[in-house]
Amino acid sequence: MKPTVTPRVDPVTASIIQGALENIAIEMGYKLMRMAYSSIIRESEDFGAAICDAQGRQLCECSMSTPLQSGPIPGYVKGILREFAARGETFRPGDVIVHNDPYNGASHSPDVGFCVPIFHQGGLVGFSVTTAHHLDIGSSQPGSVGVVVCADSYAEGIRLRALKVFEGGKRNETAWRLIGDNVRVASLVLGDMEAQIAACHTGAKRFLELAELYSLPVLTAAVDDLFDYSERLMRQEIEKIPDGTYSATGRIDGFLGSADPALKNLPICVTVTVQGSDLTVDLAGTAPQVEGHAINMPLVGTVDVALWLTIRSILLDSEVTGNIPQNDGLFRPIRIVAPRGCIANPVFPAPTIARFAPGNIVADTLMKALAPAVPDKVCAGVANLKAITFSGFKGENQWVHIEIFEGSYGGRHGKDGMDSVDTLYANTRNNPIEDIESHVPLRVTRYEFREDACGAGRWRGGWNSVKEVEFLTDGSLSVEGDGHANAPWGFAGGSAGHPSRLDLLTRSGATEELPSMLPTMSVSRGNKVRATGGIGGGYGDPLVRAEESVLNDVLDGYLTPEDAAGQFGVVIEQGRVNAEATRLRRQVAAGK
Repeated sequence: MKPTVTPRVDPVTASIIQGALENIAIEMGYKLMRMAYSSIIRESEDFGAAICDAQGRQLCECSMSTPLQSGPIPGYVKGILREFAARGETFRPGDVIVHNDPYNGASHSPDVGFCVPIFHQGGLVGFSVTTAHHLDIGSSQPGSVGVVVCADSYAEGIRLRALKVFEGGKRNETAWRLIGDNVRVASLVLGDMEAQIAACHTGAKRFLELAELYSLPVLTAAVDDLFDYSERLMRQEIEKIPDGTYSATGRIDGFLGSADPALKNLPICVTVTVQGSDLTVDLAGTAPQVEGHAINMPLVGTVDVALWLTIRSILLDSEVTGNIPQNDGLFRPIRIVAPRGCIANPVFPAPTIARFAPGNIVADTLMKALAPAVPDKVCAGVANLKAITFSGFKGENQWVHIEIFEGSYGGRHGKDGMDSVDTLYANTRNNPIEDIESHVPLRVTRYEFREDACGAGRWRGGWNSVKEVEFLTDGSLSVEGDGHANAPWGFAGGSAGHPSRLDLLTRSGATEELPSMLPTMSVSRGNKVRATGGIGGGYGDPLVRAEESVLNDVLDGYLTPEDAAGQFGVVIEQGRVNAEATRLRRQVAAGK
């Protein structure tokens, strides 16, 4: 139901405070990025930073963060609050709390949150929080991606449930030794954790400065107004969708090499019900949780973030609406339901560490469900990501590297899909080749656009990359990804995109195709991994794509003249469009 609220402070003051809160989160992000040891945080920006109030409601988030890191932060805080209440613990000035329990608000165990309670004049007023993906969390296999087959949540690594690593300003050395003794590459992991804490302290300091500048009552009133403002914006957009029910089904690869059909091509079912300014997302029909395989997804911390992000991106596109407060008010009109015991709401201790690729399918399927209702606000099917852990030893010293291989977006109304980028709620940056080769014994021998496939449409799907990485020492790799079995969906007459692929190239010249979910396997020095990215789906009839756009794709080397004629009906001869031949070919192709 749409709220009727009288503003508590004048709009100009509220707007200034909004900008100040956003700048606090951005400063936290820069602090973390600059101090981080590992490339997954420093270069890929796989971290989150936010300020929450004393109830765990998000006030702001860092715009450089990946949504899968900042989005779950309210869940982290609420999980910490629940744990403290159950144990009878209290917060004190100088406390720092670490938390990574995926069954209590965290996204998954390698995304470790650090939380600093903020006190003003003796009262708890909020929390300064960072999250980050760590290279290793002590799981049954090296690294923190590709741990796709493990017995249960206990095998995914050390569980840190609302544990004080600083208490009243005093460092808990026992807790730090416990963490350091149970993770691989401890110097990098602990260094990244220290960077998170420093960023949290920066956020807490800046928030208190803001409270002193405006007074706590004015700051609190402005925050409540900003919550209401964000809620009104979201409700206004939901109201524009015709009331009704919209459904779609997507599928995740699962474990394509398994003989068990219950482990592969698993359905993700999304039903959206719109009633006035309220929107409900129901995941009934989604595959049951799988035991011993870590592709289950926490409902809070993964599934809810995927759904919230997609709805926010579709209905409140910042390119159209401008900057809006990213806070708790955006979530109020949205209700999420998932059957307990399905892969989108598993029961402890089902493993969840490899949840990010399935979560992207949740987001993509929601977009597919809403596409008929808001066709000008969605893109066609998205090509999913792939994350690989490379690891090995230099003498007696172990090294671990995580590399995220890009996806691509489908075509959208008026624009082609974005090429070779991290998609949907992942949204990290690609890692510079120079950074990889200067830190670990790997060599990138090929990194270029894929030229053998196209998601044809009036607006085509995004291109993707081919990357080959060579092992300079014996080592191992593990993989979590998706998109080998199912091509991204086309929309409004557009063609489906193309699946991704992963191959191991041996020094003997043999090629071994690898599945999208792969537990740790040994790799010999000189062998290469080749990741061929998927291609996004096309949007709209390919036969009405602008001839000049098709020509440009041919001149750029993405399409051959034969592809241009066969998929788009555009005849290109000697680097130019033959207009008359194109007109005739398109007429025949359209059946006119």
